Amino acid sequence: MKGEAGGKKKEREMEPNNYIDSLEDLDVFLKNVDDISKLVKDLNSSNVEVQQKAIQKADCRIAAFNGSCRTKVNKTTINTNPTPKPPMDAQSENAENFMRFMERDAEDRRKKRLAQEKKATAFKEKGNQAYAQGDYETAVKYYSDGLDELRDMQPLYTNRAQAYINLERYEEAICDCEWALKCNKNCVKAYVHMGKAYLGLKKYHESRTCFEKIAQLEPQMENTAKEYLTKMEQEEKKESDEFNAKQDFDKGVEKAKVIPQLLEKLSEPGQMLLYYCGILEILSQAVADCSGQTLFRLHDGFSLIDSNDTTRSCLLQEANDPCSPDLCVCILNVWTITCSENEENQKTLLTCPVSKESIVPLISSKHDAVQKECLQLLRQFSLTAHGRRLLFDNLDVPIFCLQIRNVLTDSFTEPFTTLTSNIGKDNRHVVPSLLSAVGSLSRDDVIRHTLAHDAECWKAFLLAIKKCITCSYSEILYPLLGLIINLSTLTSPVIKESAVSLCGSCLDLLRNDDEGVVTRAMGVLSSVLPQSSKAVNHVVQRDVVKTVQRQLKQADLAATKYAIKILTVCSAASQLAREELVKSDKKLSVLRRLLSSSCDEAVSGNAALCLAHCLELKGIASNLLGTDIVLELLRHAAGDAKKTAVQQNAAVALGKLCQSEPRHVSKLRELHGFEILHSCMKLIK
Repeated sequence: MKGEAGGKKKEREMEPNNYIDSLEDLDVFLKNVDDISKLVKDLNSSNVEVQQKAIQKADCRIAAFNGSCRTKVNKTTINTNPTPKPPMDAQSENAENFMRFMERDAEDRRKKRLAQEKKATAFKEKGNQAYAQGDYETAVKYYSDGLDELRDMQPLYTNRAQAYINLERYEEAICDCEWALKCNKNCVKAYVHMGKAYLGLKKYHESRTCFEKIAQLEPQMENTAKEYLTKMEQEEKKESDEFNAKQDFDKGVEKAKVIPQLLEKLSEPGQMLLYYCGILEILSQAVADCSGQTLFRLHDGFSLIDSNDTTRSCLLQEANDPCSPDLCVCILNVWTITCSENEENQKTLLTCPVSKESIVPLISSKHDAVQKECLQLLRQFSLTAHGRRLLFDNLDVPIFCLQIRNVLTDSFTEPFTTLTSNIGKDNRHVVPSLLSAVGSLSRDDVIRHTLAHDAECWKAFLLAIKKCITCSYSEILYPLLGLIINLSTLTSPVIKESAVSLCGSCLDLLRNDDEGVVTRAMGVLSSVLPQSSKAVNHVVQRDVVKTVQRQLKQADLAATKYAIKILTVCSAASQLAREELVKSDKKLSVLRRLLSSSCDEAVSGNAALCLAHCLELKGIASNLLGTDIVLELLRHAAGDAKKTAVQQNAAVALGKLCQSEPRHVSKLRELHGFEILHSCMKLIK
């Protein structure tokens, strides 16, 4: 290979018309092009001195080209009789000869380039076919053949890098990506494959840098870059967890030592069901932390349950033993614990055949304890996008959703509402998990519709909120209010009937010390109030406007969105609400601040609409003279918001402002606002 390379180098030296065979040649070629372009410019210069110097340089270049094929023997002699300087017409002829030579040379190079591109492209297509068939070695060969033809063809480098990655030849993949970036410094594919290769080498810092570069170069690929980064972080965490778990085991930590011993006992065939139940009960305590979860996986805990005939038959509901449901519950409990916030274990579990076969049927088990434990397991997966994707990728989704729906309609709703209605010290620890699981399941349209129209369910919610307020069960209020927000996005007669009591309870929660509870309480108010005018009047009478105004001064984005929607709904339906809103804030500074500072369209749109409601009160428009209100409303009316409601609300508010106080018209005219309002008229019905 070395001799061959040397031969090619000599060949290039002997053939001046040979095209670019390497990236180094490309740099030299481009420099020559720049020099020649400047030379041609000087030859056409009106300055005689500049032209003379250019002619001399051209003569030197022509002499260099003519002499490049001769034997390299130094025949230099001193010329004692120098040739007189050629006349101007001879110099012009030399320049013309030089230009003709360069044109012929460029055309030769162009033709050779086209021929090389054609061959390289043919090899690339053959490589792609081999790659598609999974024959990565052959793909590498074809891509390499293509690069022999054309060394600066970037797709050949990135394609070969991808093939190298599949062959786990990561160092070579990185090298190809670096060459691809020399061809094109903004090549996104090069950063993608380089990030994957570094990930394969467990060089996480370098991998992260590559994946972050993707979003910088292509902002529209931000989500893709985040997916790569998430995968990288999962791999980094997996390696860290395994390292820590092995250290605990080597140090002789008691829990770490007992896990493999218990798993060995679990693998013993033909034992009584209660024997396995006892082992799993102890095991569930040993695997409660990250180290225990990892050791369970490293010692094949998932596959041992899958391969044991007794545990397998229980999970598949084929065993007739009375203790079968108990063993099933124990297995599901261990799975739930080992998969809690452990994405690697979640992935491992759903690759086991027995889990893929058993989980969906167990949802509708006739044994309540099995059903409940199965739902608890599913909740662990539903908490993250990664877990939900695993469920949908590995389970039969249509049957899964059908089973969940059947459980809710046939047997789940009644025990769920009973438990929610009777929260106490004995069951408070299981209620948050149950509510979170139901909240995740209610993303399904049918399930959400069923719960939103179930009167008993809403009665249970009211009782639960009152109990939590009395006993300070904040850990239950979080998932409970979140579930209510989700369900109340639907319009329902049942919700309307419960609205007054529900909003009254949430109003009480706005005085809670926990900001998270306050935010979620405002979320419930913002979604329930639009369904009931009675509820609006009730909360307005109880000073909801003042309370929410105080919250707006210190709220984060989520709370701000809820708060401004509450004020908008109340000010639309209640004169008293409008009066209360401007009573302590005559210049509506809070609403103007939201208009000027918020980048969220929902906040801006509701702030403009709420402002329009307040402008119906006498004197408010006059209070706003001298402020930037006209400019801010025009900015939103003329903006490119995705939701036309933002422009529409801003235009309506602007119209009411000028109608109530004509002195705002001069500012509107100064800012060319009439043209903007005219363009917004089509949005206002």
